[in-house]
Amino acid sequence: MYRRKIKKASFDMSEITEFLNQLTVEKPLFPLVIPLLLVLWSIEKWVFNLSNWVPLAVAVWATIQYGSYRRRILVQDLNKKWKQLILQTSPTTPLEHCEWLNKLLIEVWPNFISPKLSLKFSSIVEKRLKHRKPKLIERIELQEFSLGSRPPILGMHGAQWSSAGDQRFIRMGFDWDTTDISIMLLAKLAKPMGTARIVINNLHIKGDLILSPILDGKAFLYSFVSTPEVRIGVAFGSGGSQSLPATELPGVSSWLVKLCSDTLNKTMVEPRRRCLSLPPVDLRKKAVGGVLHVTVVSAGKLSRSSFKGSRTNRQQSSTIDASVLENHEIGKDFHTFVEVELEDLTRKTLELAGPNPTWDSTFNMILHDDAGILKFNLYECCPDSVNYDYLASCEVKLRYCTDDSTIFWAIGAESSVIAQHAEFCGKEVEMVVPFEGINSANLKVKLTLKEWQFSDGLHSLSGSRLSSRGSLYGSSIFQPRTGRKIYVTVVEAKELLEKDKSVKSYVKLQYGKTIQRTRGATNASHPSWSQKFEFEEISDGEYLKIKCYNDDIFGDENIGGARVNLEGLMDGVVRDVWIPLEKVNKGEVRLQIEAVTIDDFEGSKGSHGGLIELVLIEGRDLVAADIRGTSDPYVRVHYGNLKRRTKVMYKTLNPQWHQTFEFPDDGSLLALHVKDHNALLPTSSIGDCIVEYQRLPPNEMSDKWIPLQGVKRGEIHVQVTRKVPELQKKTSASESTSSRGHKISIQMKEMMIKIRSLIEDENLEEVSSTLSELESLHEVEEECIIQLETEQMLLLNKINELGQEIINSSPSLSRRSSSN
Repeated sequence: MYRRKIKKASFDMSEITEFLNQLTVEKPLFPLVIPLLLVLWSIEKWVFNLSNWVPLAVAVWATIQYGSYRRRILVQDLNKKWKQLILQTSPTTPLEHCEWLNKLLIEVWPNFISPKLSLKFSSIVEKRLKHRKPKLIERIELQEFSLGSRPPILGMHGAQWSSAGDQRFIRMGFDWDTTDISIMLLAKLAKPMGTARIVINNLHIKGDLILSPILDGKAFLYSFVSTPEVRIGVAFGSGGSQSLPATELPGVSSWLVKLCSDTLNKTMVEPRRRCLSLPPVDLRKKAVGGVLHVTVVSAGKLSRSSFKGSRTNRQQSSTIDASVLENHEIGKDFHTFVEVELEDLTRKTLELAGPNPTWDSTFNMILHDDAGILKFNLYECCPDSVNYDYLASCEVKLRYCTDDSTIFWAIGAESSVIAQHAEFCGKEVEMVVPFEGINSANLKVKLTLKEWQFSDGLHSLSGSRLSSRGSLYGSSIFQPRTGRKIYVTVVEAKELLEKDKSVKSYVKLQYGKTIQRTRGATNASHPSWSQKFEFEEISDGEYLKIKCYNDDIFGDENIGGARVNLEGLMDGVVRDVWIPLEKVNKGEVRLQIEAVTIDDFEGSKGSHGGLIELVLIEGRDLVAADIRGTSDPYVRVHYGNLKRRTKVMYKTLNPQWHQTFEFPDDGSLLALHVKDHNALLPTSSIGDCIVEYQRLPPNEMSDKWIPLQGVKRGEIHVQVTRKVPELQKKTSASESTSSRGHKISIQMKEMMIKIRSLIEDENLEEVSSTLSELESLHEVEEECIIQLETEQMLLLNKINELGQEIINSSPSLSRRSSSN
């Protein structure tokens, strides 16, 4: 036992020794602690007492440590403030890493950013495809657009803040190399190649981005510093029957790369920048168009020295003779005007002379989206010639914000930003914008967003399938209807292009497949029509297209057209608007537009025992089908499987038939086909139309002129009635008692008023006679009340009988009633 205890003690001492050796290695000053303690113990025991000095030493040491700590905190605060001062005053800052930004982007890209950007950029791609396509492709449409789940990499080598004047911006790299996108195009190729599908499954865009906050952080602008590097991977597939095999189409890949590069250059490569608004309030509304008033006020500091380059080019290409050119160059003043451009809509100011011309010209412009680009082109014109030359241009962009405000911005001098914010519609903003590439010359404009037009906001974000308004094989006959009618009144026009004052002008309206036109009106520059037209409302954002023509013997002259967005129309509210004509320099048409919901009347989808009565009265302004300039028209009426025809009216373009047809009301399509009769040759078609009768009120006649489809002109005058005899009988029987009671009550009230007036006049004889009449009316009223009570009892008995029959027919209900 004693030996075991010695072994255990020796084992413990070895562990302690090992621990002390290790502590000595880690803490070299630790061996000095023991001698220091011995020295202090000796001083305490033989020299003097240290117990009174220890608290003082500790207090001094703590004070020194606290002072050191405060100095470190002060130094850190000064360093932070100095860094902020450097950040605000220094033109550039050191590169900062962006790993956190890319990790965040990976999380939010698939379910939030990608669907929104897919919807946004798909509309841009659709517009570009319509205007830019190779000769090999006749027509192309976008069928699918998805940016996938792989986001771009931002700031791979870091981000850097910079400043130019008062404007600050951040610069970072942009590298997007993805194989996860899915963009599908359906192309109709030149004959006889058929159709083919073009699938973009690989995209690589690399460049440097600039982001610049504006309006105190309410929005920021973004753009590429220069044209980014673009690579696109394309696969080709078959497009169905009679289509091209799945092989590569020549030139398509290079065309897509060029299309993508050009789109980026025109939209978001310096100095063109896009805007992303960050409003504090989101009203959940989708703006689809607006009315903008643009006032070109004046230009400043225009001089030939500023436009030296353009003048040199003008000298090389001008066709003016030498003497005129010499007088033009040495003249003191030169004449200029400004052309305002918004999509296909252009307007121009008057021509004024001098370096600081003042125009004060206001134009009415129409937007077809929630954003737009106003381009102001400056031209010089020579008074002695019809030629004019381009000098410079500038742009002002605008965008709707979801708090019902509007942002206007432009590029200022030295790549600065000029931004204005209109908090509400109708607020005027004023901007002085320099011309691009010209340091001194500028343009002063005033902009007023009069109103925004909104849709119902039903836009899908989740699906990648996109609906197209058209089809490669023509628009569908059956277009989606909403159940509302659109009434469009063409009131008048002003400032139309006139060729001759005696020429008549007319307007053609197209909505879906329905085409209608006004009559010809004189006073070519300011004609008046006041004609009302009716259309069935079509969903999917269908535009109303209008075109103005001058009626001419050698062919009608197109003097401008426009598109009208009919989304967001409220029931019963008339929208009175002047529509500026596109692709011409002047001209506006005044329209009054109203949407009305048509209630479904009883028997609208067909009624038992009902009839459709169609009266074909006449036609006018039909197409001449014979060599003599006339036709022999008749009408074939198709109603379901039933067919009828009118008599032939010979040698006329304005036939009169006055024939009546009746068909059983089963809801079938009622179609009219106008034919030209030929004795030997086959008959030729001179137009057809559809008669809408399903939503007509029963037993009410509708009289209307219907324009013919498939031809340039021609109308048919018809009267159509939905005859519902059972409904007529029920209505007359039910209204007899109630209408009589209502009339009697009105008569009694009138007699009471008459009696009061007679009493005031003290005409007692008239009072007595009126009282007798009142008594007789009261008796009739009592009879009506008794009859109504009898009808009420009969109705309640009938309801009880029907309820009892339902209970008897249902075993479960009969058992419950017996148990109760």
